[in-house]
Amino acid sequence: MTSEVRPRPQWVPTDADIEKARITDFARWVERRTGLSLPDYAALWQWSVDHIGDFWQAVWDYFEVRSITDPGPALANDAMPGAVWFPDARLNYVDHVTRSARTDRPAVVYEAEDGHPVVLSWAELLRQAGALAATLRSLGVGEGDRVVGYLPNVPEAVVAFLATAGLGAVWAACGQDYSAPAALDRLGQLEPKVLIAADGYSFGGRTHPRHEEIAHLRGSMPSLVGTVLVPKLGTEPVTDAIAWADATAGDAPLEPVPVPFDHPLWVVFSSGTTGLPKGIVHGHGGVLLEHVKSLALQMDIGTDDTFLWYTSPSWMMWNFQVAGLLVGATIVCYDGSPGYPDTDSLWALAARHRVTVLGTSPGYVLACSKAGVVPRRDHDLSALRAVGITGSTLPASSSTWLADNVGESVPVFSITGGTDVVSAFIGGARTVPVWPGELSAPCLGVALDSFGPDGHSVRGEVGELVVTAPMPSMPVRFWNDPDGKRYHETYFDDFPGVWRHGDWITVTERGSVEMHGRSDSTLNRNGIRMGSADIYQAVERLPEVVEALVIGAEQPDGGYWMPLFVVLADGAVLDADLEDRIKSVIREQASPRHVPDEVIAAPGIPHTRTGKKLEVPIKRMFQGADAARIMDRSAMDAPELIDWYLAQKR
Repeated sequence: MTSEVRPRPQWVPTDADIEKARITDFARWVERRTGLSLPDYAALWQWSVDHIGDFWQAVWDYFEVRSITDPGPALANDAMPGAVWFPDARLNYVDHVTRSARTDRPAVVYEAEDGHPVVLSWAELLRQAGALAATLRSLGVGEGDRVVGYLPNVPEAVVAFLATAGLGAVWAACGQDYSAPAALDRLGQLEPKVLIAADGYSFGGRTHPRHEEIAHLRGSMPSLVGTVLVPKLGTEPVTDAIAWADATAGDAPLEPVPVPFDHPLWVVFSSGTTGLPKGIVHGHGGVLLEHVKSLALQMDIGTDDTFLWYTSPSWMMWNFQVAGLLVGATIVCYDGSPGYPDTDSLWALAARHRVTVLGTSPGYVLACSKAGVVPRRDHDLSALRAVGITGSTLPASSSTWLADNVGESVPVFSITGGTDVVSAFIGGARTVPVWPGELSAPCLGVALDSFGPDGHSVRGEVGELVVTAPMPSMPVRFWNDPDGKRYHETYFDDFPGVWRHGDWITVTERGSVEMHGRSDSTLNRNGIRMGSADIYQAVERLPEVVEALVIGAEQPDGGYWMPLFVVLADGAVLDADLEDRIKSVIREQASPRHVPDEVIAAPGIPHTRTGKKLEVPIKRMFQGADAARIMDRSAMDAPELIDWYLAQKR
């Protein structure tokens, strides 16, 4: 619910901020071209959604996107799903990266927990990508083939993506904090030709070798014709793997292959709650347009910037950070914990590398706040121009903490979007204020609305986040969804022709947006999302556990409570030993980032009568919603269980 008292902005752009912003230059360019008057962000946004095709044509022209053919109309068909963008275009995402190459600044800076930075020039980045592309080609990789990575956030992942995409092949990756079975659930669906894997990663002062996991993946993906090994730990080699140094030797030029606008660029995986994770396919052209808009116009990142977002290749924010290369920025890859060896280590990293735009999560901000960290006092953050926040809702208290302890002149660009569009629906811009606890505005080209249950717009009250017109980075399709049925069910079943995303929002009178968490049951701890199915697949294999229910509930102070309820087999007791084994199996077979805060023995798990666990209603109940309003007990298989769950509320 919105406050009755209009809040004071936390940050307001100065005249100089507005004058220097890239979005201002874009707006004036559009005005000269069209004769329109676009005096502020609200006017520019309204034009962008009222004239979707004209807006994206303007983005294409302004950023000088290149096609070897006449691309055709920007929006040839505006159906949702089924929109057709630039139907005759032949282009390549990587071509735009090569055209952004610089000689005066690095392309990639990398640091692990040992604190020894590695710097890649643009020339070296593109040389390695060209050489690796030649190696992949020699293995038979061509247009449409899949190359997958099992990698931490290292420069080699960036090189591998560019080499793959440059060939017209399809990239997908999974971070090494995922167990081999969890990684296989994702990457194995794609029947890849080549696996690129690191021998391990570092986190929290410990090294984690991954030889056994690599062996499991290789043995479980019969489509593989080759493996490339990245030596991050320098431990024993992997039999019959190509060493990274050999795979990237030589000077073969990187020559991006022109492909259709919607040709698959990568597959990213959703955190589904049932079955295998959904493989979401995005096209070259849609991602290119969306990312140059988001990076340059929304976040004001350009050729003078150093861009660091704390992320993992498992998460779409890795893809978003790589897009910094599209606008000529330097990107910073970090492999390790943001809070090791000290809570403020991420701020220290930003200071060392003169980071201008730093992205992190509400959970990390809360941890810094509780630890009494004062980044502006302890580190030289004079280069920092903006802080980006995503992953979950940023409370007003955390937003004001950033102003007080990082800098009142540093805007907080809190954004929300998703793997589904590898971008943001709502965010900030250098020309709009920041209000504590709110997202400043819908992003350009995003026809955002908030719907009530009847499918009508609502303002000043909680509704479903919807998008009423197509975006070019909406998925081309889902993997292994030939008739599009699963795609349609995911986004368009509730409101035909309208994208329902699964977030609760309130659109305020100011045009800003308050977030209220997911309306689905995705687990989202510290910005790393995972589906509950991954937890169930691990825990429910234990003989003592009959069934489990996990929820992740965002708390008003920005915290996150993640309990796991387990129904025990006859004779089993939830003692310390069993609890340890439950947490261990989650850590080893799903993810160490998603070990529950508590394990609670439950008398049963409530389901719909069709057998679906009631994750979303239970989560909403724990967040304070009235159970009588959000649950239809007549539709449950065991409605009496709800009273027991009500008694567990914290």
